[in-house]
Amino acid sequence: MRRVVVTGYGIISPIGNNKEEIKNSFYNKQSGVVAMPEWEKIQHLKSRVAGMVKNVDEKILDRKVRRSMGKVALYSTICAKTAIEDANLSEELLKSGRVGVAAASTVGSPQAYEDFFYEIFKTSSIKEITSMTFLKVMNHTTAANIAVNYGITGRVFSPSSACTSSSQSIGMSYETIKYGIQDVMIAGGAEEVHHTTAATFDILNVASSNYNDRPSLTPAPFDRDRDGIVVGEGGGIVILEELEHAKKRGAKIYCEIIGFSSLCDGSHMSTPAKEGMSATMLAAIKDANIAKEQIDYINAHATATETGDVAESQATKEVFGNKTPLSATKSFTGHTLGACGVHEFIYSMFMMEDNKMYPTIHLQNIDPRCEGINVITDVTSKDLNIILTNNFAFGGINTSIIMKKYS
Repeated sequence: MRRVVVTGYGIISPIGNNKEEIKNSFYNKQSGVVAMPEWEKIQHLKSRVAGMVKNVDEKILDRKVRRSMGKVALYSTICAKTAIEDANLSEELLKSGRVGVAAASTVGSPQAYEDFFYEIFKTSSIKEITSMTFLKVMNHTTAANIAVNYGITGRVFSPSSACTSSSQSIGMSYETIKYGIQDVMIAGGAEEVHHTTAATFDILNVASSNYNDRPSLTPAPFDRDRDGIVVGEGGGIVILEELEHAKKRGAKIYCEIIGFSSLCDGSHMSTPAKEGMSATMLAAIKDANIAKEQIDYINAHATATETGDVAESQATKEVFGNKTPLSATKSFTGHTLGACGVHEFIYSMFMMEDNKMYPTIHLQNIDPRCEGINVITDVTSKDLNIILTNNFAFGGINTSIIMKKYS
């Protein structure tokens, strides 16, 4: 079976757009969550905090290219540019048919959706709607824009599955290379913050609203007094490559992916099931052909909802007991939805590089129903050889990815 390694990455996140900025945020416990006063005009919307990106240079892409992009495609394509340059992929290779793309978001650009429907409802006309609108709102806008921008002629897919969008993209890319379909995959996803996204969680009564005046104190995964999800945004891309292909062209290697699983609870649209979570983790461990005791650290999904935190902590305890350390990086960024899987994959890569586990912030009093797991609340040194990163989405869709230090 072919081995799969990571040879490049690009990231835009609420806590930084490069390795140095992101590590600084984690080491100094600096949250990327900010107040959203512009949401005060939305009646009955209680949550007014979000994890927002900063200092994104849109002009890194040509204006002609940007015309077909909402922010969600813009973020993913900028990250793809960074990752492709980092991996030193040639134009010849990109257009060879042996390179594919897997990138996704929860939906297309929500701002483009709003503009489209606002114009129709306001004027009962489509006269002012541009031809680019559909290209911005289509669910595969992230993958399609990357593919067209780089002349990709290999396999392109976009598993739009909410919180598991980019982790499925990475996992399916791993399988695509592992089984010989492609040699290289450009994998990840993106999300853009919009008040309708916050409203969705608000309506479900799972959005944070008690810290609108103190945004840096929320979300609080696993905490007894948590008050819900904080929506976030950003993008991320990793370059996955078959090992011998990478070695032949002298690529630098960040880590190896050794296991992946994506299973469904098959039980409820919005309430997660611990049985599905634990089954997914165990299936990834089996795919990696390792013992569960070999996993040195777990990057938890941990969105700071009551049902999610409880199910995840119980599933994790069932599989690993109370010894394997874990943390919730969403406590820094909020829930970046379609981007969270690739964000947390890249954060885990950084941790592995430095042998330092990033903390969970805002955890003051652990929910008694979440006890029995080993939650890290300070930067902690440990030899990190194998890391598991989990994501769990509405519809009961679960993913687990296992990465290993390359040797």
